[in-house]
Amino acid sequence: MSQRTAEDAGRSPAAVALVVPCYDEARRLDRAEFARLARQRPDIAIRFVDDGSRDGTGQVLDALRAEAPGRVEVLRLERNRGKAEAVRAGLLAALAEGFQLVGFCDADLSTPVDELVRLVDVARASPAKVVLASRVLLLGRRIERRAARHYLGRVFATAASIALDLPVYDTQCGAKLFRATPALARALAAPFRTRWVFDVELLARLLHGGGGEPLSAADVVEEPLLAWRDARGSKMSPWAMLRAGAQVLLLIVRLRSGGSPW
Repeated sequence: MSQRTAEDAGRSPAAVALVVPCYDEARRLDRAEFARLARQRPDIAIRFVDDGSRDGTGQVLDALRAEAPGRVEVLRLERNRGKAEAVRAGLLAALAEGFQLVGFCDADLSTPVDELVRLVDVARASPAKVVLASRVLLLGRRIERRAARHYLGRVFATAASIALDLPVYDTQCGAKLFRATPALARALAAPFRTRWVFDVELLARLLHGGGGEPLSAADVVEEPLLAWRDARGSKMSPWAMLRAGAQVLLLIVRLRSGGSPW
């Protein structure tokens, strides 16, 4: 991935890197919205990870990079490694570039651009080391989620909370931000063991420390979203959600028996 060039282009350098994993997203990628984000917020760099796509995703990403050089960069993986490893590769690359705040979001923008911007502002103003977007259906909020996915998600969230020993409401919303810390670098050093619940595994690694100083519950905050929507064509099927639940149960057993999240 090339180095940032925002200063060379006469703009203030970006302070935050958002990693966006992409696998065969040519049809779903909202080029206009990502371009709007790049134009309106020069402090936010967008780092797409093309996870071995077989369709026209690469061309769409190249066009976006041409519209906002330096603000938008593309990391290409030669073969499909799955969302977990695509996110890990993107976060490691962003840390190597020197960003002090890094995070990731979904390519389908189920968390809309305006909410991503608000989440970044919350994270920059907060002393927290981890900020999680949370899908809480409250009056005055537009959280559009199918009933079956919502109820399966509540069961999953309960299991994740038990696994982490953390009163977290929503570990699986696709928008998260992290301060660049030694704990984060350690947590990303090894490939994830899980495919579907890497979010939970990453939090477990941060909270367990891995030979260094672990984060505490006080370092993690959840920010309820004002808007979120189930995007069409989601790759997370009900069957995949059940598999994710099984992986969380295995993680609970491992952690409760004194095992490592690595």
